[in-house]
Amino acid sequence: MNNLFNSDTSTLILRISLATVLLAHSLYLKLVVFTLPGTAQYFGSIGLPEWLAYIVFLIEAIAGMALLLGFKTGFFSALIIPVLLGATWAHSTNGWLFTNTGGGWEYPLLLTLVAVVQIGLGDGKYAISTYLQSRPQPTR
Repeated sequence: MNNLFNSDTSTLILRISLATVLLAHSLYLKLVVFTLPGTAQYFGSIGLPEWLAYIVFLIEAIAGMALLLGFKTGFFSALIIPVLLGATWAHSTNGWLFTNTGGGWEYPLLLTLVAVVQIGLGDGKYAISTYLQSRPQPTR
């Protein structure tokens, strides 16, 4: 049986999916819905330093944009893993299912595994890093 997607397309779909989730959780959820001060208060309520919320927001937003473009995908996928593991920990007391009150830990764990797979897949054919590497270098 033929595969529906080739590896280049699969890499692109996975990279765009992870980027979209990171951007939605940073720019929309943390910035618009909860606000950054509200997110900081939540971090404080679970025993984390409030300033860490701003760092997490920046990492999610920057990594999301980099992954969307396909810029240094391995680096930004690795950078987001501690944030995703932190989200897994933060939701661990809510049970497994993310549909539980307060959200369970299944979804952030899945995102962590997606980031690990993305490290292995790299930028892929349809990425800005691949384009920049394939451009002829000017001679001196």
